Amino acid sequence: MKSKALDFRQIEWWIVTSATLIAFLFILFGYRPQFYNDSDFAIFKFASRLVILAALYGAFHLIHMVLIPKLQSQSKKWPSILWIFGIGLITFAICALFGYQAELVKTPFPAFFLGILVLYACYLIGSHLFTQALTPPKIRDYQLYNISRLILGYLFTLFFLIQVEPISSQGPAILFGVFIPVIMIASLYNFFLVYGKRKKGKIKQSRLFNWGLVAVLLLVFLIISVEENQEEIFFIGGLGTVAFIQLIFFPLTALVFKKYDSFVGQIHNLSFQVDQGNANFDFLRSQINPHFLFNALNTLYASALLENAEKTSDGIQKLGDMMRFMLHENQQPRIPLSREIDYLRNYLDLQLLRFGSQTNLDLDIQINEGSCQGEIAPMLIIPFVENAFKHGISSKEKSWIRLNLRCISGSVHLDLVNSIHPEKPQSEKSREESGIGLDNVKKRLELLYPGKHQLSLIANDSDFFVHLSVQFAHS
Repeated sequence: MKSKALDFRQIEWWIVTSATLIAFLFILFGYRPQFYNDSDFAIFKFASRLVILAALYGAFHLIHMVLIPKLQSQSKKWPSILWIFGIGLITFAICALFGYQAELVKTPFPAFFLGILVLYACYLIGSHLFTQALTPPKIRDYQLYNISRLILGYLFTLFFLIQVEPISSQGPAILFGVFIPVIMIASLYNFFLVYGKRKKGKIKQSRLFNWGLVAVLLLVFLIISVEENQEEIFFIGGLGTVAFIQLIFFPLTALVFKKYDSFVGQIHNLSFQVDQGNANFDFLRSQINPHFLFNALNTLYASALLENAEKTSDGIQKLGDMMRFMLHENQQPRIPLSREIDYLRNYLDLQLLRFGSQTNLDLDIQINEGSCQGEIAPMLIIPFVENAFKHGISSKEKSWIRLNLRCISGSVHLDLVNSIHPEKPQSEKSREESGIGLDNVKKRLELLYPGKHQLSLIANDSDFFVHLSVQFAHS
């Protein structure tokens, strides 16, 4: 309800259709003539009720569902306006002719038709005002707008049934005005105070609200019974109502609520899977940093010119291991933590080839993998290390990267500190923006390790601190 506006044109059609159907049923069962015993006038009067109600509903359907949408979408308004005016005149003529001839109204002018016309105009104006005042950007979301429109639609239908009382009796209006609100209130009472408390494990509170409602109902019927001096009101009305609520209504609505909770759970799981899939897609799409690979290849090429091929072949082998990792193992939901660390070592070795001779760079790498025997989602550690090499090294100023990786009691811990150089050229920043963003890693951690990870990112004028701990699955 919060995310978007409901399709009120369809909702309005369903509400009015339901109300009209109820009115038809009341006419059929309340005024049905005995064709062998009643006069022709009684049969005509019965048929007139059905014809008038059908004409009103037909006019509503044509105007509200067909002509008004055309009026709003087409540039030429006059054809739709003329059709609306013509349908209104025909409906008025049907109501006047059959209503007066069947003695449903006292004058040739059907006052109930004018009341319905004014009511419909007020509803359209109210809907327009709600749309202007209660929709974004004036209001944060559509929740208040949807609730207001639903209430307005309910009131319009109720007053419509009141207007057609000369045609269909008071039964439909009483049903809409009394029984439906009572059913809604009872359903909400069960959802929040009886079923809802029981679902949360608060059994005592659930029983208190349940039997408290029983006591209140019995007390009300007892008072009415005493006032009217009729014991049947208490025994039939009170006990019957309590039995209906406890044996039929509450169990039936609880079943509906369980189905609703099940659907909500399925939607939540599907949303989780979609979010995880989107995160993994973004992750896979940007997992290879082309800038880093090109620099690594250039470094290997320079090394091959300056020395024997042993160092170059070692670098190429490490780069090949990294590529195989990203293309194969990286597709799996879980991998051995040792393989993640192997990838990290290969990455660090290649970066040392690139920056090892830089005198203004202080590197302190400590990796203790003695207790790292388990499985973890791939590529959760390397993004922070990659970020440190991206943004923590300057070719002119003193730079530092200090990394400490260790495993303790089924969890892996990463502490990483790197220098910050705000004056880094913007062009160089833009070239290094590829790779895995830290926001993506945060999302993956929240999806894959809810309540089983800690991530702290702290930055000041000279340093960027990262602390990551993840509880991994034991092998």
